[in-house]
Amino acid sequence: VQLVESGGGLVQAGGSLRLSCATSGFTFDDYAIGWFRQAPGKEREAVSYISKISRSDGVTYYADSVKGRFTISSDNAKNTVFLQMNTLKPEDTAVYYCAASRYVLSHRTYAYTAWYDYWGQGTQVTVSS
Repeated sequence: VQLVESGGGLVQAGGSLRLSCATSGFTFDDYAIGWFRQAPGKEREAVSYISKISRSDGVTYYADSVKGRFTISSDNAKNTVFLQMNTLKPEDTAVYYCAASRYVLSHRTYAYTAWYDYWGQGTQVTVSS
């Protein structure tokens, strides 16, 4: 099983980045994908979530801090999930991780790391002021 994040980097405040989470080794359609981030000295926090493709309902969740600026999407043919991040702020600086969950999560439970089965290694996003 692999989840590989890419697309991180250094960007000025107000700029954009698009993160990718390429997955392999499990049935993509049967897993929901979440994006998390962890800044130095802080706990890992949930950023966004997209429901498993097999549900066919396209449910997405966002943390309040990124709502309206970040968009999660998926390319089912490529088993890849994206996180488009616009209007970036210095407080968005963190290592971003994607994770796969076999569970059906709600807007309350998607933020808990314990519900996720597999994790990527992370990609650094740095936003300068």
